[in-house]
Amino acid sequence: MNDLPRLYFVRHGETAWSRSGQHTSRTNLPLTPHGEDEVRRLAPFLAGIDFARVFSSPLLRALQTCELASLAGRVEVEPGLTEWDYGDYEGRRSIDIRLERSGWDLWRDGCPNGESADAVTARADGLLGRLRALRGNIALFSHGQFGTALGLRWIGLPVTHGASFPLLSASLSILGEAPGHPGVAALSLWNFRPADDRKAG
Repeated sequence: MNDLPRLYFVRHGETAWSRSGQHTSRTNLPLTPHGEDEVRRLAPFLAGIDFARVFSSPLLRALQTCELASLAGRVEVEPGLTEWDYGDYEGRRSIDIRLERSGWDLWRDGCPNGESADAVTARADGLLGRLRALRGNIALFSHGQFGTALGLRWIGLPVTHGASFPLLSASLSILGEAPGHPGVAALSLWNFRPADDRKAG
């Protein structure tokens, strides 16, 4: 048996704000029709996997993604999978924030009245500590920025590298083990999306 579980991380499908580039954490937006289609294209890649556990963020867009992937009947809501709390920057675009705060970087600076990079790191580490105690294939339905933080912490990198590891909407990443090195965490797959119209969102 492997020393680590195999975590199948799915970022939710497109929402109106992910399409426009607005930071979305607690705002409980549904998927757009296009976002639903994105998830339907991804679903067959999850269909043949025997999942020991299925976890989702409590936010609607993640739960809808889980449902469209035909895993809602087994889902356990996990608050630790909620998106980075953007605080005062909720609903705003990075390009607009930088007009007021030159050089602002989410991954370094965090958000006023929201989560800092250290807070997100602590949340990701706490969740991974619980997940590492499990075995088998584990499905996780969550969000873009927190998903990046989770992947980086899985392999021991600081979240300050986050800008180099973007996640597309309705994408699949696998946090697993390095081949031939049991217990060594690796990104076995990152940011896979079967759709042809690959765009950041």
